[in-house]
Amino acid sequence: MEQTASFPVKLYIYDLSRGMARQLSSVMLGEFLVSYLHTAVVVHGQEYFFVGEGINSCSPGGTPLGEPDSIVDLGFTEVPAEIFTEYLTSLAESTYRGDTYNLFEHNCNSFSNEVAQFLTGKKIPSYITDLPSEVLSTPFGQALRPLLDSVVINPGGSNITGQR
Repeated sequence: MEQTASFPVKLYIYDLSRGMARQLSSVMLGEFLVSYLHTAVVVHGQEYFFVGEGINSCSPGGTPLGEPDSIVDLGFTEVPAEIFTEYLTSLAESTYRGDTYNLFEHNCNSFSNEVAQFLTGKKIPSYITDLPSEVLSTPFGQALRPLLDSVVINPGGSNITGQR
């Protein structure tokens, strides 16, 4: 009988506001937000994330953001590294090209959610995926949207397709 290898899958979560969202959100948005979150999926010894230049990777915790603020164990996958690389290349050439990045609707968190489902069949926590709609549901969020739509998060790493 052939034995199938399984690999741990982790979600790295970074607070891009460095605690400021916690302090200012109720005053500015009228509701309390814990933070503005950047996420990445760690599997096969690499951290993978989506930014304004496309899908990037680095060693775990290897972006200028440093170590993640928290780590969520998403379980295990039986998807080998070669198949996962093919999957990421396909995403990088279609759904997750750099020109498709949008801070609210198509960002690192939507990428992490899709990748987590591919690898484990599980979604990332909803408090992360619901955050953009919570911000946009406020008058201040709507007022800032034109400015925020032009914001691109890029914590570094290497583009998996070799393109910038």
